[in-house]
Amino acid sequence: MEKIRVLLSGIGGIAQIAHLPILSKMADVEIAGVCDIDKSKLKSIAQKYGVTNHFTSIDEMLANTEADCLFVTSPTNLHKEQAIKGLEKGLNVLVEKPVARNYDEAVAIVEASKKAKKLLMVGMNNRFRPDLMMQESFVSAGELGEIFYIKTGFLKKRSTQEKWSLNKNESGGGVFMDLGIVMLDIALWILKFPKIKSVSAVNYYHTFKDVEDSSFVMLRFANSSTVTIEASWTLHRENDLFYSNVYGKEGSANINPLQIYKQMHGTLVNVTPLKMEKPANIFKRSYEYEISHFINSLRNNQKTVSDGNEALSRMKIVDAVYESAKQGKEILF
Repeated sequence: MEKIRVLLSGIGGIAQIAHLPILSKMADVEIAGVCDIDKSKLKSIAQKYGVTNHFTSIDEMLANTEADCLFVTSPTNLHKEQAIKGLEKGLNVLVEKPVARNYDEAVAIVEASKKAKKLLMVGMNNRFRPDLMMQESFVSAGELGEIFYIKTGFLKKRSTQEKWSLNKNESGGGVFMDLGIVMLDIALWILKFPKIKSVSAVNYYHTFKDVEDSSFVMLRFANSSTVTIEASWTLHRENDLFYSNVYGKEGSANINPLQIYKQMHGTLVNVTPLKMEKPANIFKRSYEYEISHFINSLRNNQKTVSDGNEALSRMKIVDAVYESAKQGKEILF
């Protein structure tokens, strides 16, 4: 089988933790080149993974390597420029979340992908968690009835110490861009991306001045469903918390842990599957599934999940979250 040639722009934390280790072990993939402005890191990482082509600029990398796709794993302020350059070069592109700092930048990337007629996928790896895939499958099958409320949250310490993540000009925002957008995507995915009606948000800047460290959001949709999201780097808790509680007219599905209940003949019955994959590292497994999905979609010329159109729906809401928090009022669509 001919190998899919992959380029990576930006080899920071997530590329080192997830993308590079996973891609290097895939028999049908070749890491054709990497680029990063940090020369010492670039050299050591390239040597570690046996990558001959390594560059300090994406322009140099694109001009001097032949490839099939580009993984954009750089700071968020570089996503628009680098993704568009990859698309214009004729490459399929996977952009790590968030796709961009705001809706307008996302539009530019999506339009470039359509013009180039190339795949664009945004890395929302949590959709590939086994428990969330099971939760979504029960909803899609209609087992829980009409979904009217989703309560989600992601509370954890910052996953990176990279300074750019605390600079709004580079990151686009704080904890909502980091963790809140993950839960927003899960809710939209489960609800099949309904039309948004209004957004109300409160952001707190207790620890950092430039970006929010806690964010609390309420979304209302045209189909009368409601979503609440809480995200924080700094709530005083003993343990991290990641949850997605989905409530339908005929049942509910919660994680973590996975629990599915269905109303049957007037009785609430636990219908949680007994045999569920429980990987030791669910974080790593989600990235393995996500990257395999993108590579397979590219190889078979098939549509990806988490595509550009979904990214636009998501970023429109993200912009409204920050506008609502700034104005201190509900934003209507």
